[in-house]
Amino acid sequence: MSQTDRDRLVALKKAKDKKITQRQAAEELKLSERQVRRLLAKLKAEGDRGLQHGLRGRRSNRRIGDEKRQEVIGILKQDTYRGFGPTLASEYLQKKHRIGVSKETVRKWMRESGLWRARRERVEEIHVWRPRRERCGELVQWDTSEHDWLEGRGEKIYLIKMIDDATSRLFARFVRQDSTAENMAVLEQYLRRYGRPVEFYTDKASLFVTTPKKNHRPREEELPRTQIGRALKELGVGWIAAHSPQAKGRVERSFQTAQDRLVKGLRVAGVKTLEQANGYLEAEYLPEWNEKFAVVPASGDDAHRRLGQQHMLEAILCLVDHRVIASDYTIRHEGKLFGIARKQIRPRMRGAMVRVESRRGGDIAVRFQDRYLELARCEPAPKANAKIRKPAAKSPAVAKSRWMAGFFERPGPTLKQAIGISNATS
Repeated sequence: MSQTDRDRLVALKKAKDKKITQRQAAEELKLSERQVRRLLAKLKAEGDRGLQHGLRGRRSNRRIGDEKRQEVIGILKQDTYRGFGPTLASEYLQKKHRIGVSKETVRKWMRESGLWRARRERVEEIHVWRPRRERCGELVQWDTSEHDWLEGRGEKIYLIKMIDDATSRLFARFVRQDSTAENMAVLEQYLRRYGRPVEFYTDKASLFVTTPKKNHRPREEELPRTQIGRALKELGVGWIAAHSPQAKGRVERSFQTAQDRLVKGLRVAGVKTLEQANGYLEAEYLPEWNEKFAVVPASGDDAHRRLGQQHMLEAILCLVDHRVIASDYTIRHEGKLFGIARKQIRPRMRGAMVRVESRRGGDIAVRFQDRYLELARCEPAPKANAKIRKPAAKSPAVAKSRWMAGFFERPGPTLKQAIGISNATS
């Protein structure tokens, strides 16, 4: 009998012996008077044991059978589910195997079978959380993670993420390289789906900020923008640099979750290629993330802005250089020579600056002021053959003087003779 049952027994015996009323016993036990009368009747009929629950010591009717427990443990012991935690394992058991078991039950079974151990949770440093932005699209955190996403089943790929600060809504794509072109391609997909956010929040990688030289003085002149920095300015989107990984903690923590959940999801789905990985992202992971982890913003207004006619993404999200038109109306770019069509030649073009856009598809577009020019590939003129200079005729050899011949072979004077010669007077 438990201590609660003993305390209840004392109060009921007082009510039975008329030392207290049933109402007082009900108030003491925090039960209704009707329940107190039932317990008194049970105490009279069965004695002290009548206060114990009738199912104590008996197997619960809701207990899951040993067969299902063994089935679950057998599934989780497979190499596919290696490293799964109780929560994720419970979700995949329901989704893939139609076995509805709570995460706490799975946690107990995995602990008993040695498949999972609880980790210590330590609070090493108190961190003051930055409040979320109020509107969706006010601030979007942007970062890339290098990880063995396919666990050696395919090529090396990178994950580029853009997560909204107000809602935690996630957009992501796998790419082959963490390059300017790949990041621009992911940015274009985001802009076409959601529109232009107010600001992006990134780290200080060379994709976003130009690294100053050692002898550069900040007060002298502003460093040139990177290609992504220029593109964001042309799109009218702000940019904020994070001074530490903790500053953009929302996207960093999402990578920690992805390196657990996403890696295991790709393994279960048997993903081996970049295309399959992006298909899994779009069909499975992103909808599941946005359903479970996205939150409602403080304001229902969407801060994203539509793309206007002036926002030609193929012209903005590309590599842009500037070249000078030569006196023969040609332009040099990447070691190649291009000529401007005669019908497009205008006054004051020679010596003017043009914008050269190297599109991601491989095309090149050249814009002068507000219009694009038609170009044709030109072959450089061959260089004139230089005159071959004949080597100058050598002057006839001059006979060498032979006054030194045999000089070291002739015997020299003795020391006494040399002193005498030196002291001789003329």
